[in-house]
Amino acid sequence: MSTITYTQRRPSISLTGGDKAQAAPVPDGNGNDFTPPEFTIKDILDAIPKRCFERSLARSLSYVARDLVLVGILGGLATQIHHIPYVWGRAIAWAAYTICQGLVGTGLWVLAHECGHGAFSPYRLANDIVGWILHSSLFVPYHSWRISHSKHHKATGHLTRDMVFVPRDRETYLKSRDIAELVDEAPLATVYFLIVQQLFGWPMYLLTNVTGQKYANVAKWKINHFWPSAPIFDKKDFWDIVISDIGIAAAVMGARMAILRFGWQNFVLYYFIPYLWVNHWLVCITYLQHTDPTLPHYLADEWTFARGAAATIDRDFGFIGRHILHEIIETHVAHHFCSRIPFYHGEEATQAIKKVMGTHYRRDSTNLIVALYRIARTCQFVEGPGAVKMYRNGNGIGVDAKDKKAE
Repeated sequence: MSTITYTQRRPSISLTGGDKAQAAPVPDGNGNDFTPPEFTIKDILDAIPKRCFERSLARSLSYVARDLVLVGILGGLATQIHHIPYVWGRAIAWAAYTICQGLVGTGLWVLAHECGHGAFSPYRLANDIVGWILHSSLFVPYHSWRISHSKHHKATGHLTRDMVFVPRDRETYLKSRDIAELVDEAPLATVYFLIVQQLFGWPMYLLTNVTGQKYANVAKWKINHFWPSAPIFDKKDFWDIVISDIGIAAAVMGARMAILRFGWQNFVLYYFIPYLWVNHWLVCITYLQHTDPTLPHYLADEWTFARGAAATIDRDFGFIGRHILHEIIETHVAHHFCSRIPFYHGEEATQAIKKVMGTHYRRDSTNLIVALYRIARTCQFVEGPGAVKMYRNGNGIGVDAKDKKAE
């Protein structure tokens, strides 16, 4: 059963727009009135116990060691699959292996993500070494993504500054429909969109900055996470990007050696399919953390850091989320208010900030796959009369259903 905590509060005064009163509440995608929160980042940080900010290199490394042991155990078990006498039994075993190894790989990705935020330990060099190794092994350019992800955290929910999952407006959405307009209301079209997003969304983001900001007068081939002079980065980031590219080159060489040594079939089964599962979970997790009918997006006049951080939602993946994926799903709201809090203090920090956020804290316990389909159907573009924009869709679901054919 889904449980969503939501707010209906009195209109507030803009924190960035002088003495101008905010416009009337904007209905969210479910039809509930939304007004931006009034608390400040200081209110949030003051509520979090100081022990939540304590980082331990030894403790963090123990989680890396645990996950690597799990990788080894799963790989060892997979070497015995060929002993299963029936083809269907081997197929089931390989499917189970790739799914489980993909989840463990995602957990290692999350620990590298902790390194990029400085939440892994108080030591930057240790963070960068561990993060570079772990991310490179998963074909992620460590510093490149660390930098763009940091900018995302600094501008979450800001329509012109956020770095990922920047929603389209109605006009852009309608222009993108073309022939797809004939079928975009069909559930099968949503399934097709999700398959493409889940398989190719992550590499396409790294290669083309899809769902990121648009950069006018810049060649498309320069807008990626591998070009040191890409507009995503600042000039000071040049050598960090080069170091990231060296990590990817090393991973490519490692993959080539593995294929030559063990054959491409084994490479696909042992590494590549689990790698695709890792990509799936990354896109699923991040998409659902920042996309929901209840979540706002802001233009500059109404955006503040606290409002942007609050424009996120916690979800639930049960034992897997808590123990394999290191609570990245369950404590993401707190993570956006202070990304240097290590994941093992995330739950305590979450309970603390809920007291300040009140009904502005959002949590949805819907099954992740069900939520993925539902969100893809309901959150297709944002619009609103003022500087606060809410999700709408072209499927006639929720608010403004009568306007779904509007041009």
